[in-house]
Amino acid sequence: MYTNIVKQYAENKKGRFNYEILEEFEAGIILSGPEVKSVRMGQISLKESFATISRGEIWLTNAHISPYKQASDQDQEPTRPRKLLLSKAEIEKLIGKSQAEGMTLIPLRVYDKHGKIKIGIGLAKGKKKYDKREQIKKRDLNREISRDLKDNTRSR
Repeated sequence: MYTNIVKQYAENKKGRFNYEILEEFEAGIILSGPEVKSVRMGQISLKESFATISRGEIWLTNAHISPYKQASDQDQEPTRPRKLLLSKAEIEKLIGKSQAEGMTLIPLRVYDKHGKIKIGIGLAKGKKKYDKREQIKKRDLNREISRDLKDNTRSR
């Protein structure tokens, strides 16, 4: 019996910082056996990765999955393109929306759902430099406010 616990293996924090996520999708990913074991061990990195559309299919490009050490017969390339599994309607929707100016597909996280490895991808628009600075200011201000509130509750 499957549990509803979702285990997260990797997250693309820079993706959320550098891009404004407009819409999120859940996709399956085609992996070889040793790659599945590597992902389950947390040996995956989504830094600098992106999704591309080619011939009506969506591919995860530049994601690094470290080779599984115990699999001596497999000689896998760590950053090879991997096919993402989405419904035909979702693919057509993404093709239409991603062709808009400045839109891109960014992998956001890799997780386990009901025993299957899934990847969350986001339809994103690049942020300007001033948007990033504004986000940093808000984060620092919220951190300072929460620190002050914590100090005030301790002093009572």
